Parts: sequence; C-alpha cells; structure tokens
Amino acid sequence: MHILLSNDDGYLAPGLRVLAKTLAQAHTISVVAPDRNRSGASNSLTLERPLRANTAENGFTYVNGTPTDCVHLAITGLLDSEPDIVISGINDGANMGDDVLYSGTVAAAMEGRFLGFPAIAVSMGSYLPEHFETAARAIAQIVEQLQRQPLKQNSILNVNVPDLPWDEIKGIRATRLGNRHKSEGVIKQTDPRGLPMYWVGPPGRTQDAGEGTDFHAVEHGFISMTPLQIDLTRYDSLHGLNDWLDTASLFSDK
Repeated sequence: MHILLSNDDGYLAPGLRVLAKTLAQAHTISVVAPDRNRSGASNSLTLERPLRANTAENGFTYVNGTPTDCVHLAITGLLDSEPDIVISGINDGANMGDDVLYSGTVAAAMEGRFLGFPAIAVSMGSYLPEHFETAARAIAQIVEQLQRQPLKQNSILNVNVPDLPWDEIKGIRATRLGNRHKSEGVIKQTDPRGLPMYWVGPPGRTQDAGEGTDFHAVEHGFISMTPLQIDLTRYDSLHGLNDWLDTASLFSDK
C-alpha cells in the first residue's frame, strides 16, 4: 500500500519516526507533517498565507502549517500519486473522549477521510511514551487486516494504545468515546513587564469512563479502537427540534 503519514507533534516527533520505520517494512510511505508541534490545532486550515513544503534530511516533508494543511496539501497537489490510506500519529498522549474535538492528530485523519481515503489516528496513553513500538506494531496489524477486509470508508478509526510493552497488552477492543467534566479554568500569570498572560487549563476529569468507553479500555490495558464519523448531526433530535420550531414564533411574519 501507499500510506500517507502525518501528525500534530511535528516531523521530528519520535512517534512518527517509529511508525514510519515500522510501516516502511511492508509498504510505500510518504510523510508530510507540520514543521513544529501543532497539538490542539483541530481541523484548522491556513487560508491567509501561503504554505511552504521542505524536505528534511530523513526524507520527511515538513510544512509550515497545521496537520489538516499537511494532509490537504499532500493529497491535492504535493504527492505524485494518491495514497491508499492516511494514518496520523503516533501522538504523545491519548486522544479519547472529548479530546477528539481539539486533536490535531484526529483532524489529520479526518482530512484524509474528507478527501475520500480510509483514515486512522493513533495515540499513546501517556504524554511521555516509552513504548511507541507497541502502537506501531498494532497499526501494522490493523493495516494488514484492512487489506484483507476493508472497512466502510465513511469511518475514521481512532486508536489509543496503553504505554506498555507488547507482551503486556491484553488485546484490542471496539469502544465508544467517553467524556469529561468541563475543563479546568485558565491559569493566570504575569509576564516580566507586569502584563497578564494566561495558560489554557488542564482538561477536566473523566465523567463517562465506564466499560465500553475508550478511557476504560486503555486504563485496563487494552488497545481502544473507536470508529468516528464526520456527520455530527444528532438525528434523534430532529423531530423534537421541528416540534419546538412549530410552537415558536420565530419568523412568524414569513
């Protein structure tokens, strides 16, 4: 297969390097990643300045843009041939529950899906990972299974891997997204000139982390695989919303 790799930690991230080395043993790899850490960039595109792509000594292409920029640029103009699949990661730190809304890792995979390709996002369950090889081995096996039996292309696989040696992984589970309590407040500090500055606070504690969620699987030593979809419509609320509009006086003069 021809695999496009990207991430949000930047082209020098060790997780990206390990994943590329592992997958290159059996596949053709193209790497297009941000020139620096762009964690939390979500699905943002750069629209008001040009993007520049350069080739690093290791052969990776780095772009002065977001993860979404990288995948979009790669597929729509940079690569000589289209990939068969887009894989984003391996990310430092998990992307589970509500985190997927902010994640540049997930956004890179999502852009691949927007453009019509199967896509996987992969993250480690630790912000200081020691076992990237475990995640890379898992993704290699998942790619092999996708070759044998493709999934529907409207799904994005969000994979989160416990930071454990391969022999200590208990297995892999299909999961749903959990969720968190609201985020902690911003942290206010003062700069050397006496002016206020703010750090975004840490994410909230887990709220829905029971059995069947991604949080629960990773905590108990299982690889979590959650199918995501781009369509955010809440279909079970459409009927109720229509009823609500019928009783409202909105645009009553129309």
